[in-house]
Amino acid sequence: MQTKNPTALITGASNGIGRALCEEFAKDGYDLILAARSVVKMQEIAANLQTHYGTHVTVIGVDLESVSGPAQLHAQIKQSGIVLNVLVNNAGYGIFGEFKNNDLSDTLGMMQLNMNSVVILTKLFLSDLLVTRGKLLNVASTAAFQPGPFMAVYYATKSFVLHFSEGLACELEGAGVSVTALCPGPTASGFQDKAVMQTSALIKNKKLPSAESVASSGYRAMKRGKRVHITGFMNNVLAQSIRVTPRNWVTALVKQITKSI
Repeated sequence: MQTKNPTALITGASNGIGRALCEEFAKDGYDLILAARSVVKMQEIAANLQTHYGTHVTVIGVDLESVSGPAQLHAQIKQSGIVLNVLVNNAGYGIFGEFKNNDLSDTLGMMQLNMNSVVILTKLFLSDLLVTRGKLLNVASTAAFQPGPFMAVYYATKSFVLHFSEGLACELEGAGVSVTALCPGPTASGFQDKAVMQTSALIKNKKLPSAESVASSGYRAMKRGKRVHITGFMNNVLAQSIRVTPRNWVTALVKQITKSI
């Protein structure tokens, strides 16, 4: 049931940036709904948050990679009488390797999760956010700013998330709802294991920012109502430099820094 505290729904809450965002919201007095497939992991997170912050946490096991998953999640929350103040579309993953070698069903599942579930959940919960004058946080990536050889479809999905977020933010000007696209670079999380990209030059032997630092930075940007937030100074420089760099140079560079070594 709805409490006097604001409520945030965080997808992909069992690992990485999603898990770290849970703590940011809990520290700020939010009740939480955690949604992912890993129920046991989320229950452990919920118990920890309830112990340390006294926040009310609801755990919902759902497969947002399935076509019906987002609607099922929405229906379950609505049956509980909860009205959201914040929706965090964080769930997503990547696939590393040449497109010709990638499994088609895996690729389509990634597209379903990274793009379709974001659109569906946003559509279904937007009425809540309009009532509460709430916030929408979509986790994109610095991958959104250029094509990505060896992760071509993943980069394209994150470009979709970025452009969708910016367009929607413009539509909602004056409606009291802010939309933030969080664009981190490579981050120390479970993403690399899921993408099977441990040999990529992008991360191999690199010291990556922690999921906690990315979540903290993104949370502050959301609170300010910032439309696009790129984490890290060099990530910002690279994202801006792409605007004045020939596109074939950009893809050649990405190919070199992403390939297996």
